Amino acid sequence: MTEKTVRMMSASGILGYGFPESSLEAALARKPHMIGVDGGSSDPGPHYLGSGKTLNSRLAMKRDLSLLLRGALRNGIPMMVGTCGGAGGEPHLQACADIIREVAREHRLDFKMALIHAEQDKGFLLEQLEAGKVRALGNAPALRPQDIAGAERIVGMMGPEPYREALAAGAQVILGGRGTDPAPWVALAMHHGLPPAPAWYAGKMLECACNAAIPKKHDCLLVTVGEDFVEAEPLNPELRCTPMSVAVQALHENASPVIRYEPGGVVDSTNCRIEAVNDRVVRVSGMEWKPAAYSVKLEGARRVGFSAMAIAATRDPGLIGQIDSFLEFVRGSTATKVGALDIAPEDYRLVLRVYGRDGVMGAWEPTRDAKPVELAIIAEVVAATQEIANAALSLARVTLLHSDFPGRMCREGNMAFPFSPSDIERGAIYEFMLQHVIEIEDPLCMFPIEYEQVRGSA
Repeated sequence: MTEKTVRMMSASGILGYGFPESSLEAALARKPHMIGVDGGSSDPGPHYLGSGKTLNSRLAMKRDLSLLLRGALRNGIPMMVGTCGGAGGEPHLQACADIIREVAREHRLDFKMALIHAEQDKGFLLEQLEAGKVRALGNAPALRPQDIAGAERIVGMMGPEPYREALAAGAQVILGGRGTDPAPWVALAMHHGLPPAPAWYAGKMLECACNAAIPKKHDCLLVTVGEDFVEAEPLNPELRCTPMSVAVQALHENASPVIRYEPGGVVDSTNCRIEAVNDRVVRVSGMEWKPAAYSVKLEGARRVGFSAMAIAATRDPGLIGQIDSFLEFVRGSTATKVGALDIAPEDYRLVLRVYGRDGVMGAWEPTRDAKPVELAIIAEVVAATQEIANAALSLARVTLLHSDFPGRMCREGNMAFPFSPSDIERGAIYEFMLQHVIEIEDPLCMFPIEYEQVRGSA
């Protein structure tokens, strides 16, 4: 090993997923320079960014945060959380900050906390758009002022610079809004003087914790970073890192096997060597950092309507054998009934998903003609208002249940419903609406930092 090394721990894939307390204690016994956890992802879809609700429950997040906070303060090291609350908007950041304050009161803890805000002011974004600073990625359309105005919430994905600023200011607990997943660990490594290449590679290993180990489970990962290497090791003795498991994590959510774009540069792993140190520890070396113009990716969600859904199932072989024509009848009959309520066709959309046949793959399903024993049908209506969604769904549901088809022998219901009430009101629904970056010169300018002296002992 080179002389300068930094040890960092990630507790779990996402805050609230849980981790064994014994793994945390094993990590603390190794005297890490920081402990942390990534708090979110866009993987669960746009609902959380749009609605402001957290991905995981408050109870689960509090359990994780309580253990991490007390462990960090007991050992005099920073604790950092990225993309708080699942989506990293202002409601999500405040939800995690409230939990931290509550834990501090319960355990009489005093510390300096930094909140890094990532939700963006629409006026600022419109100014940047007018100045030509917003650029579409891939085949995304050019961003328009009305797109920004119609968004429910827009966040920027911060890099490590705001975390480094908070560390330099002496913050012991740092909660971040939306950011690139590796950012907290990259910041800590660079705060201690390590170069960007191994810092970014370490962050990639740590963002999903023991996703870099096998067998996969929600558990703690320890990474040691040096001037020219990264070593990954699970804290649970039941798990192990292998060259393959580490290589797979390096590919995680990345279009290229060797090039990863980050704010301010590119991580190039073309010349990496991935080698087993022993049967549980893997060393990676040879990564390179290539600086580039700084840009921040934007994420946004807009409301597209209101939803209601019902789950129905059938085991009738006669119906299963003609399910396509039956569902076409259901669509037509439902449209007639909904039209009688003076609801315009453009004000709602009925979606019927057939699980057990092609509910997962849709038109890509290669065995669509296989004969299933039973089918589950998820009926969903997306409409301009919740009232319309509820009304149209109720008519679709009864049409599924009480409609004839050739050869029908049962004169009662066609479907079994697992729940009562059968109709589930889902509320507002959202879609992602940004695939753009904003070019900036100051990596801190979009992410204001708020400092707070938390006094739980008062």
